[in-house]
Amino acid sequence: MVAPVQGMTGRRILIVGGGCAGITTAATLKKHDSSLEIAIIEPSDLHWYQPGFTLVGAGIFTRAQTERREETLIPKGVRWIKKAAAEFLPDQNAVRLQDNSLEHYDFLIACPGLKLAWEKIEGLTESLGRNGVCSNYLPKYAQYTWDSIKGFRGGTALFTQPPMPIKCAGAPQKIMYLMADHHRRQGKLNQAKIEFCLAGDVMFGVPFFVPPLLDAVKDYGINVRYKHHLKAVDAAAKRAIFMVTDEAGATSEIEKSFDLMHVTPPQTGLDFVRASPLANAAGWIEVDQGTLQHTRYQNIFGLGDAASTPNAKTAAAVRMQVPVVVKNLLSVMKGQKAAAVYDGYGSCPLTVAIGKIVLAEFAYGGKVTPSFPLDPRVPRRSMWYLKTKLLPWLYWNHMFGGGEFDIPHKERSFAKAA
Repeated sequence: MVAPVQGMTGRRILIVGGGCAGITTAATLKKHDSSLEIAIIEPSDLHWYQPGFTLVGAGIFTRAQTERREETLIPKGVRWIKKAAAEFLPDQNAVRLQDNSLEHYDFLIACPGLKLAWEKIEGLTESLGRNGVCSNYLPKYAQYTWDSIKGFRGGTALFTQPPMPIKCAGAPQKIMYLMADHHRRQGKLNQAKIEFCLAGDVMFGVPFFVPPLLDAVKDYGINVRYKHHLKAVDAAAKRAIFMVTDEAGATSEIEKSFDLMHVTPPQTGLDFVRASPLANAAGWIEVDQGTLQHTRYQNIFGLGDAASTPNAKTAAAVRMQVPVVVKNLLSVMKGQKAAAVYDGYGSCPLTVAIGKIVLAEFAYGGKVTPSFPLDPRVPRRSMWYLKTKLLPWLYWNHMFGGGEFDIPHKERSFAKAA
């Protein structure tokens, strides 16, 4: 393990990132030991409940329901460094900030999130928020998604999904189902030609949950276009260019016209993470997928969207990762080995209609690990209330308060889909 800088306490913990992972970890650590010296590096004034963005885009939530002031969330006794991190210097036990100052630590928790790489799609940055080009991946555009859905008067609606990994793999199609259901309720679904253009070749990465999604696209008359990778958007002309791969592996460009287009941006590690000694070849913070301890620096842990773990990048994953990081960090601080293990749990409430959700819960290897003894492939209204009422409350009040109570998930077996 890299030795702490001379004169430090051995109890100084620096958290890079004041999002879901950073706030929850700080709160949980403080509940275990209020004497710990903890600081959070986070430049943003606002914190967003990102799982709610799809609901904003569907007119279910307002943007205000997803937004809180960052200072109201920083746990008591935790120092907020309201600056951006610019460089990890693990051999010096330090992080360089954008103003060139250094923050030293004895232990580092790295959870700065990921980068929404809008620039990887030609013309997208200029197109967002006008002429029907929308995206729920930023709060300032989620309301425009709803405006576009309400104002849709028929024609072609395209929904895209880039190559993995992305935040919540189900999000690109959830808004599509919500739009389709909205227009069905208005008696106008037959006026819409909806296409789901995804770069991959499967609807969802866990095969167990694919049948109800295929049922949904069939029910709404949605055309699924596999191996369609969005390359460029021209909002003024209402045209999109896709790179398409055929069954033989050959690629070609095709052009599609649209009246509405919801774009999911490519997602990568943040630039300063990718350039750091903490990153793996793919640009993510390289941690053991079980203990979440860095593979080369024993006084560093990583979690959340920035981590290299092959799990779904969701708030539900963070909820399970935080107790592991906290237990292992406290053990390492005592000179013991990191023994707690994260099983790869993630959850994606697949909203297939207004009021109906397929709650997909799964762990490493695609293991189906529901919290409830109900067949999770069945769309349920109860899971809609979980998504719209209980989960936001748990996020703001339970997780951010350092609460660790949880309904245990476990691997379960269910009959094969008919």
